[in-house]
Amino acid sequence: MKRSIAYVDSVYLGGEGDDLGKDACQSLDAQLSGFVGDRHASFEREAWSGGDKQAEGTRRRNERQWCAVSAEELAEISLAMDLKEPLTAGSLGANLCFSGAPNLSHLPKGSILRFPSGAELMVEEYNPPCLPMGEKLAAIHETNSGKKLLDGAFSLAGKCRRGVVGVIEVPGMINAGDAVEVIPYRSPTWL
Repeated sequence: MKRSIAYVDSVYLGGEGDDLGKDACQSLDAQLSGFVGDRHASFEREAWSGGDKQAEGTRRRNERQWCAVSAEELAEISLAMDLKEPLTAGSLGANLCFSGAPNLSHLPKGSILRFPSGAELMVEEYNPPCLPMGEKLAAIHETNSGKKLLDGAFSLAGKCRRGVVGVIEVPGMINAGDAVEVIPYRSPTWL
């Protein structure tokens, strides 16, 4: 992958509660602990069963302070699921939606997203689609064909297209409409 420029289509914040979605806003205040006002902002989190290396409930570093998706990948997922209304970044619980980043989900760990304010987000990992999100989407979306959307449809359609999660590397403001420099991780030349 090469360095490239993408654009922030939209930004989202989500407060406390069981709803997995997030609400659109105009800007995000990125601090080292995460986005101010977002439910995922924290230096630490509890480990989940099945997805983490630690036992469920173990306090660990929060490598999931933010989530980003690309408009191109969302369109692919919506098409694969045969949705009447396309998915939005907010309905998937993402904080950021980029355009011009069709392979966002393939960015390697350590990649940097740099914004005009100087804010930098570092990619920690790919964000795999999960069954609870698939169940939520199946309950609120209709297909073009009129067939019932299966709970596992999102897991299949979102595979390798669900976006990435990471940490705030440098604080700053992020606004809808910002250009973002996408800097894929490369091993140092001395290696």
